[in-house]
Amino acid sequence: MNLNEREARDRLARARIARLATSGADGRPHIVPFTFAAVDDRILHAVDHKPKRTTDLRRLRNIRENPSVSVLVDHYDDLDWELLWWVRADGDARVIEDEAGRAEPVRLLREKYSQYRERAPEGPVIEIRVTRWTGWAYR
Repeated sequence: MNLNEREARDRLARARIARLATSGADGRPHIVPFTFAAVDDRILHAVDHKPKRTTDLRRLRNIRENPSVSVLVDHYDDLDWELLWWVRADGDARVIEDEAGRAEPVRLLREKYSQYRERAPEGPVIEIRVTRWTGWAYR
């Protein structure tokens, strides 16, 4: 069954991990798992301290070149397919680097993830303004 917008928002907000799909000016897709906080029609993510090959992340470059993004969360259960569901949020993203703009997203991420209470994300924030919610659940 298709999920209504409220149910899609609620399921996404409760998820612990999502996938962020971006593409740059060249149109090549790029997808990464990410932690996030969701508030109304906004999804917030901050680049954290976990090891990365570079701080010049492709997701940030892509958003600067092409702000259209998609976020996907899902649930799979190998034993009971009646528990299957997914939610996709499509929208426009921007990169926030100033401390004033980062404050609320970092606070929300620290509330959701204990690891961020121990060490707050220090990198740029991605703010996604969701323009379309879609989702499906077996039941």
